[in-house]
Amino acid sequence: MKHLLSTADLSRADAIGILDVAEEMAEVNTREVKRLPALRGKTIVNLFFEDSTRTRISFEAAAKRLSADVINFAAKGSSVSKGESLKDTVQTLGAMGIDGIVMRHGASGAPRVLADADWIDVPVVNAGDGTHEHPTQALLDAFTMRRRLHGAASRGKGLDGVRVAIVGDVLHSRVARSNAWLLATLGAEVTFVAPPTLLPAVDRPFGAAVHHDLDVALAEDPDVVMLLRIQQERMHDAFFPNEREYTRHFGLTAARAAGLSERTLIMHPGPMNRGLEIAGVAADDPRSTVVEQVANGVSVRMAVLYLALTGSAPATSVAQPAAAPTKEPVA
Repeated sequence: MKHLLSTADLSRADAIGILDVAEEMAEVNTREVKRLPALRGKTIVNLFFEDSTRTRISFEAAAKRLSADVINFAAKGSSVSKGESLKDTVQTLGAMGIDGIVMRHGASGAPRVLADADWIDVPVVNAGDGTHEHPTQALLDAFTMRRRLHGAASRGKGLDGVRVAIVGDVLHSRVARSNAWLLATLGAEVTFVAPPTLLPAVDRPFGAAVHHDLDVALAEDPDVVMLLRIQQERMHDAFFPNEREYTRHFGLTAARAAGLSERTLIMHPGPMNRGLEIAGVAADDPRSTVVEQVANGVSVRMAVLYLALTGSAPATSVAQPAAAPTKEPVA
């Protein structure tokens, strides 16, 4: 794997392979010294043209735990704000000898343009492009589901037969698209639950089934309920009457959470609008995986960076901690 641009590019074997490597990285993250020498001497640039907290910090932590050097690039305050093109920005970074790019961009397809161009020859990882995709979020979601549902026996397994209800703003959500494709590849059954105004105008968007009634969807006893953030910053029209009406019809309220099975997972990619798409009591419920998703994101991104920059799964020796620095003898 050189680039990670879309979950649609991943075969079942590819996806399970990434999740299995992430299991090894998760073991590293439980050690006292949370660092491997796997990418020592490599330099990774977090090339972010959109604001981000969770994703950027997660990628930075992942790279540093693999002993890579990290350069954080933000468009604000850079030459981009002076009119510099993406090509010139990337070629400038390439001249500094970087080894990989993690890219978030407001334009759908921008990471693929970069990967396909001859401006620079390094691995490109899509950290979110417009309303198009967010592949590492989908991978960490799948990793979280697999761990919760299969426990210690998760290695080598997909999500065959797992029923996932994805609720909310599907139309503007890159997370929804990436999850729909990846979860189907892993064998899960995906249903979108949303008002027609927040769904693409096709019968089976991204191959998923559709419900317009959350209570009916929950009565079908899904294994996972994933709430999506209402992306008001991308909305330029009225997609629902008001927030109160949205919560009444499509929010995971305290009453709806209480009616879920004890084994049903409650997920949210964050950041959450508590009281809008998810009640605080649901977000903090023992069935909620919201905090786990953040922690698992570091392990998954470690796996993606390792595979992208080395091209292979780690040998047993790779999963050893980096040696502690030794002191030079005093002359």
